[in-house]
Amino acid sequence: MDTDLIIVGGGLNGPALALAAATAGIRSVVIDALDLPTRVNPNFDGRSYALAHASSKLMQGLGLWDTLAPNAQPMLEIKVTDGKAGQGPSPFWMHFDHAEIEEGPMGYMVEDRFLRPCLLDAMTASPNVTALAGKRVVDQDVTQNGATVTLDDDTTIAGALIVGADGRRSGTASRAGITRTKWEYDQTALVCAVAHEKPHNGIAHQFFMPSGPLAILPLTGNRSSIVWSETTKNAAHIQDMSDADYLMALRPAFGSFLGELSLVGDRFTYPLGLTLANAMVAPRLALIGDAAHGVHPIAGQGLNAGLRDVAALAEVLSTAKRRGLDIGSPITLQDYQQWRRFDTTTLALATDSFNRLFSNDNTLVRTVRNLGMGVVNAVPSLRRGFIREAAGLTGDVPRLMQGKPL
Repeated sequence: MDTDLIIVGGGLNGPALALAAATAGIRSVVIDALDLPTRVNPNFDGRSYALAHASSKLMQGLGLWDTLAPNAQPMLEIKVTDGKAGQGPSPFWMHFDHAEIEEGPMGYMVEDRFLRPCLLDAMTASPNVTALAGKRVVDQDVTQNGATVTLDDDTTIAGALIVGADGRRSGTASRAGITRTKWEYDQTALVCAVAHEKPHNGIAHQFFMPSGPLAILPLTGNRSSIVWSETTKNAAHIQDMSDADYLMALRPAFGSFLGELSLVGDRFTYPLGLTLANAMVAPRLALIGDAAHGVHPIAGQGLNAGLRDVAALAEVLSTAKRRGLDIGSPITLQDYQQWRRFDTTTLALATDSFNRLFSNDNTLVRTVRNLGMGVVNAVPSLRRGFIREAAGLTGDVPRLMQGKPL
C-alpha cells in the first residue's frame, strides 16, 4: 500500500492531521490499534475536551464544526481560586470574561463521544484518507527516498513520511531512537462528569488545593466535566469508593454553588507527569500531540497543543507540496520542529511550574501566589493577555487556526 503520510495513532490528533493534509491533496493512511466498535462507542463515558477558540477554527476549516457545534458548550468565563477543601476559596482570585476579547468564546467543551466519531466519519468520507482499525505497527524503516511500516498482519505501507500520533509511550518515537525527558508528579487525575441542580452559565472553575487543582468545566445542559488532581495514594482510595462515597469526597472541594450533584457516565483515573520528546523529528518522521509533549492538565491545553502541531505540520507539508518539494525532506521537517519546539517546551515548563507553585501548602508561597492572582485580576491588560493565551490566539498561529485555508 502506498501513500504520502503514514500516521500511527488514531485517537484525535492523528485523524485531525489526516483531514488537514487532505485539504491540500496529501494522502494519508491512519493506523489505530483499537478496533472500530471501541472507538465509536456512543455511550457517554465522562471524557470531555476543552477546545480553545483557535482549535474550534481548525475544526471549522476541516468542515466539522457544524456537526460539533450543537453539542459544544461555550466557555464564557473562567474563575480561578486558591484555598483548601471545606474552607472555601481565598479572597484573591482571577476572573476572565470572554467579553474582553473580540473573537467570541474563549473555547468550547466537547464530549469525546461527539468529537471522536465526527473525526472518524470525516476520514471515511475523505478520498485522501484510509483508516485502518485494530492494527499495530511492529516495525518501521526509513531511507533517503521514503519510509515504510510493517503491521502485525505483515502488511507493509510505504510513504514519504511517518507521523507518530501514538501517545506518551510512542512506539514510533522509540523505534526512531528518540529519547524522552520525563518525571512524575505523584498526582493522579480523577476524571468524571456530574449533573447538577443549578445552571453553570458557561463558567469554568479552577480551584487550587494543596494536593492539586480541581477543574469544573461546563458541558451542555446542567452538567460539568470534573478533572480532580489528588495525590496518587488519595486518588486510588477515592476511585475505589462507591459512587455515593465518591460524591461525598468530592463535595468539600466542589462546594454547593451548583446545588445537588449526581454522577453521569464512568469514572477514570490518569497518572500525571510531564514527558517531552527530546526531538520532534527524525529522518522521514515527525511527532505530534502527546507523542511529542505530554503536559499536566492544569491549564487544559494538552489537546490544543496537539491540534496546533496538526495545523503547523499540515501547513509546512502543504507549502512543501505546493513548491514541488519532498514533504519528508530534512528541510521540511526542520521547518516544523523550529515552529513548534519552543512553544511546546514553554507550555510544558509553564504547566510544570504552575502545578508546583499551586500544589503545596507553604504559607509564604501561598501568600505570594494569592497576591499575584490579585494583581493579574486588577490589571485589564494582564487579564486580556491570559484570555488570549487560553483562547489560543497568541504566538505564531497556523493558518487553519486563524480560519484560513492552507
